[in-house]
Amino acid sequence: MSKPTFIVGIGASAGGLESLERLFSRTPEDTGMAFVVIQHLSPDYKSVMDELLSRHTSIPIVVAEEGTRVEANHIYLMPPKKEMIISDGHLHLADKDPKAGLTLPIDHFFRSLAQDAGDRAVAIVLSGTGSDGSRGIKHVNQYGGLVISEDSHSAKFNGMPLASQETGLVHHVLEASAMPELLVRMASQPR
Repeated sequence: MSKPTFIVGIGASAGGLESLERLFSRTPEDTGMAFVVIQHLSPDYKSVMDELLSRHTSIPIVVAEEGTRVEANHIYLMPPKKEMIISDGHLHLADKDPKAGLTLPIDHFFRSLAQDAGDRAVAIVLSGTGSDGSRGIKHVNQYGGLVISEDSHSAKFNGMPLASQETGLVHHVLEASAMPELLVRMASQPR
């Protein structure tokens, strides 16, 4: 059980699976980082994202449960019908209110990530419609973390990446397949 050097929160929505596959297919399994994926999921069906992603990476994939401890060199997925935060290095789940209209699970997680990990937080905004993530990155930036957005030309749906870039708080705009190289460089720098 090792503590991650960085905790990487990844927000994705429509078209995000392809971006996640491109990102993780090039991510080494020993970066020392933990990856937490927050995706907009339909409450009506069981997510098979863990199966789909496991075809593209050998990094262990865990569907989060209440109190899951975040460890280095693992990918954590938010289960459907839930919202998730991180506190004291553990993932905490809450039931999504079915009556609530638009929810912003990526913003919600990024805020908690900023408070929990500070300058060890990395927020990545991938393909998706709408603007989820663009508020949460303000907190990550404020606490000294790093913000990365998918290049709007490579994202299948560029609403979320563009909304995050328009804040002026994104440090790097990259294609998903180029992000691992930056993360590996970060991981190898002494802190």
